[in-house]
Amino acid sequence: VQLVESGGGSVQAGGSLNLSCTASGVTYGRYCMGWFRQAPGKEREGVAAIYIGGSSIFYVDSVKGRFTISQDNAKNTVYLQMNNLKPEDTAMYYCAAQAVGAPTCGGIFPLYRHFGSWGQGTQVTVS
Repeated sequence: VQLVESGGGSVQAGGSLNLSCTASGVTYGRYCMGWFRQAPGKEREGVAAIYIGGSSIFYVDSVKGRFTISQDNAKNTVYLQMNNLKPEDTAMYYCAAQAVGAPTCGGIFPLYRHFGSWGQGTQVTVS
C-alpha cells in the first residue's frame, strides 16, 4: 500500500483546506483509511476515518461539524474537507490505511498504532 497526501497549506482562522490522499494497493471493500494529525510535542491523533466502499465514518469530537471525510473510489482517493479551521488544527496531517475484517473502522480508529500504512504527511498551519 502506498499513500500520497496533498492539499496542505497555510490559512487564517475560519478558512478552509481540502486534503487529498491517493492510494495504491488498497482493495475496495477491505480497507479502512484514516486521517491523523500530529502537532509538535504531541501524540499522533486520529481525526477521521472511512471504510473504503462502505458508509462507516468516524470523527474525533473536536472536528465534528467542521471536517468531512469522503472517498472517490474511481480515483482511489480519500479527501478531508476542513472548514472553519482553528489555530489548534495546526499540525502535520497524515493519511493511513489498514486492512480490516469487518465493514467498519470502529475496531481500529482512532488508535494510530492499529494502522499499518502511512503517507509522508502534509502540513496544515492555521493562524
